[in-house]
Amino acid sequence: MVEGIRFSLDVSHIHLYNTFMVVVITNTLDKKDVEKAREDYRTYIKVTADIKKKIVAIGGEYHADADEILVGEYECESRDIWGGGYNIENNQFETNALINIRQPNNPSMEIIDPEARKKFIELVQEVLVDLPEYL
Repeated sequence: MVEGIRFSLDVSHIHLYNTFMVVVITNTLDKKDVEKAREDYRTYIKVTADIKKKIVAIGGEYHADADEILVGEYECESRDIWGGGYNIENNQFETNALINIRQPNNPSMEIIDPEARKKFIELVQEVLVDLPEYL
């Protein structure tokens, strides 16, 4: 895991981690969430999701930043957390992240486990359904 400095903000679902914003979607996605998640990468939004608890985080420098927040503050299990992103230039969700390599039976950055891939894509498409309109 990535070690870092964490700061508290007034909004409970927005976390500043090493100067990179990680937004945990606790209700519905809003424009402020997307703006915060895009502060560091203008054409790509990192997406990290616990496919068991159905919690989605966006933003951060690394998927490991969101993973640490999900495990530490939302009591998620790392084995249930997968990473990917949203490519703004082609309006497409992707399933590629370094944290995916550590998963059992997934020796790739790509989510190659068919069940996990399906659950990840369905979850992020559902939670982030309004993402394109906020870009």
